[in-house]
Amino acid sequence: MSLFEMLLVVCPLVFFAAFVDAIAGGGGLISLPAYMITGMPAHMAIASNKFSAAVGTLIATVRFIKSGNLHMKAALQTAAFALVGSVIGAKLALFTSDYYLRIAMMILLPCVAVFVLFNRRQMGEESRFEQLSRARVFFGMLAAGMLIGIYDGFFGPGTGTFLILAFTTVLGFDLKRACGNTKIVNLTTNVSALVVFILAGQVYYAVAIPAMFFSILGNWLGSGLAIKKGARFVRPVMIFVLCLLFIKMIYDFVLTAL
Repeated sequence: MSLFEMLLVVCPLVFFAAFVDAIAGGGGLISLPAYMITGMPAHMAIASNKFSAAVGTLIATVRFIKSGNLHMKAALQTAAFALVGSVIGAKLALFTSDYYLRIAMMILLPCVAVFVLFNRRQMGEESRFEQLSRARVFFGMLAAGMLIGIYDGFFGPGTGTFLILAFTTVLGFDLKRACGNTKIVNLTTNVSALVVFILAGQVYYAVAIPAMFFSILGNWLGSGLAIKKGARFVRPVMIFVLCLLFIKMIYDFVLTAL
């Protein structure tokens, strides 16, 4: 595939992935396959995807910070726990099969989607964070950061969506602030991974740099809609991402079985 053909495939899909990711997480489910379709080696595809995604996420993060729709302290503390968890998850992945995790996720994902669809009253309509005790907040951030960090390091797809769920259901944030908090955590983990890939010389800049601009545009538009529309707009996009993740899990499982 020529460079021009690669850009024709990657750039529009990266834009759509960034738009979805800025709203509800899960953009990597769209953007990484876009890079893989071009025939890049797996590590180069992952590295190039991290490059465009990290810069786009930075734009969305800045927009959430300017709007005030995040809680910086909670986001940074959760990000610190997530970094530790991702290291643990990555080490576990080195000597553990993901077979049972895939089965567990295929059972869990439909349940989560149903929860998001029907639990409107308790999930993300209004903030309850300020009413929670300090102990609840600390252990909530610890559990959410560590567990989702381990998942991200071990497996990865849909991490942003699970972070939004954690920030709304465990820590009581409304969906807009949950999205903003998630951007801080995602940016932290993306940049740390990106540095490793850049030092290893794995980023294909001829594709990643043009895709970066499409990622910036998608994140800008998506974050703007999430801030403006709030829970009514974020929730259906989350359900879309969860369904997409469920389909991918089944596809990968069947492919592995064959």
